[in-house]
Amino acid sequence: MGLTSALNTSLNGLTLNETAIEVIGNNIANAATNGFKASNVQFTTQLSRTLTVGSAPQGQNGGTNPRQVGLGSTIAAIRRDFSQGAITTSTSSSDLAIEGEGFFVLSGSNGQSYSRNGNFTLNNQSQLINADGLRVKGYGVDDQFNVVTTQLVNIEIPLGKLNVAQETRNVSIEGSVRTDGAAVIASESEVIQSAPLFDGSGSAITASTLISDIRTSSGGVPVFVDGETISFTPRKGGADYDPADFAITATSTAGDLAQFLSDAFGLESSASVAGDPFGPAGVNITTDGRFEIVGNAGTSQAVEITPSRFKQSQLGAGQSSTTAVDLDFASVRDGIGESSVVTFPVFDSLGEQVLVRMHSILEAKSATATTYRYYFESSQDSDINTNLTTGTYTLNEAGELTGDSTVTLSIDRDSTAAKTMSVDVDISRITGLTENGSSGSLALLSQDGAPAGSLTNFNINDLGVVSGVFTNGVIRPLGQLVLARFANPLGLVENGGGTLFEGVSSGPAQITIPGQTGTGSIRSGAIELSNTDVGRSLVDLIVSSTNYRGNARVISSVQQLVDELLVLGR
Repeated sequence: MGLTSALNTSLNGLTLNETAIEVIGNNIANAATNGFKASNVQFTTQLSRTLTVGSAPQGQNGGTNPRQVGLGSTIAAIRRDFSQGAITTSTSSSDLAIEGEGFFVLSGSNGQSYSRNGNFTLNNQSQLINADGLRVKGYGVDDQFNVVTTQLVNIEIPLGKLNVAQETRNVSIEGSVRTDGAAVIASESEVIQSAPLFDGSGSAITASTLISDIRTSSGGVPVFVDGETISFTPRKGGADYDPADFAITATSTAGDLAQFLSDAFGLESSASVAGDPFGPAGVNITTDGRFEIVGNAGTSQAVEITPSRFKQSQLGAGQSSTTAVDLDFASVRDGIGESSVVTFPVFDSLGEQVLVRMHSILEAKSATATTYRYYFESSQDSDINTNLTTGTYTLNEAGELTGDSTVTLSIDRDSTAAKTMSVDVDISRITGLTENGSSGSLALLSQDGAPAGSLTNFNINDLGVVSGVFTNGVIRPLGQLVLARFANPLGLVENGGGTLFEGVSSGPAQITIPGQTGTGSIRSGAIELSNTDVGRSLVDLIVSSTNYRGNARVISSVQQLVDELLVLGR
């Protein structure tokens, strides 16, 4: 009985050490496998053959201990070591490593799986995948590039396919304006008048005169014809504005034309020079039948109207003709007043550039304060009126801005597919000059808009947020990777390809963003190496081989004893 038990025990030992050598061999074979976690075999004793259970002390007998003969060992567990592997850098930003206890979440035809191997690439659908084609899961973004954490989606990085623009919301203007005693207050506006114009009866035109009845001389021919279109290209402050069109109908009046010209020039009637005998800024019709242009205050807003800029066109019979309209405009008075102007670009929601001008005019000054009036205007506003807003700002005796320093502009884009713009302009960096004779100068400091650009690059931060970098310099979130954590990661089931499935003892996956609940952080452009300790594995291999040979020697010894018994029986 004893020899037979010894044979079975040693045979069991051979099998166990074979398993240990197999596990060690697998560890060494995967020493270069990214994200691999080594395993080790844990043995425990099996049942023993009990010869006696022993006895308790009694009388003069001090008692005896149990006598048992072991029947070998068995595998208690094959335990995977989930300790952190070394992290090395990579040349690809799509390679990721986890510093912590989390797992990447993947999906494929067999459902959801988990992995520590972050060797990822993009497929032809711009989706992040591993070497076996499993898609990396995470949170997506909505149409405003806000991360949506309600459901898991495939992480997509559409390089070269996604285009975005950034609408301007904030602008900052810097520079200086004159505050010295020699600075001239804007006390007069520029005035330009046309030659006298007449209606069909030979009388001076009025605001109610039909445009088709306007003549340059008493008894002359009409200048305009119903159905024609007037195209006017304003020039103001030495800069050309976008052309504006006015369609003449049977009910169009001279007053309508005057309002059209006033809007095209961006003349602001609510900000006139106090006491000006010519009245508020705008285009009026005088008692002797003249179109009178009263400009905004300051020299920077000088207007220009010439026949080459004031044209009419007639379409018909497949032909078009355009002729210049000469109403003989002439200067009556030049504007007076210290002024500065700055032109800067902003961008609408489609990335189209819109030019905005800011005129700054000296309106009043005292021993302790200097007040400037600003005019913001844009000929690319969908309204005919190029004026956006006007107001004032005040500088104290130290040349510092006091009061509200933000101007909000509303720019209509109804003529395009873009939405109406709302832009906050910060003028807090405008300061006053004290040196006599110094001229003011304003400039654009910054604006946060950008034209349309395409996605060319991306990066992933330690929280797993995938940020797309576009050619226009805009950076937008494209998604966020998630990590899974398990109450018992040793309960996960190996699936091959460096992936694991949930096991009955692992518990359900706890999905969270990196950096929370102990999942760890993500490093982009890095890879976690195998945590196999080759040196330790070789030592374990020697120990297991020695144990194997020892069990084999026991079997050999039992065989020799059996042979001796057979000799005795002869």
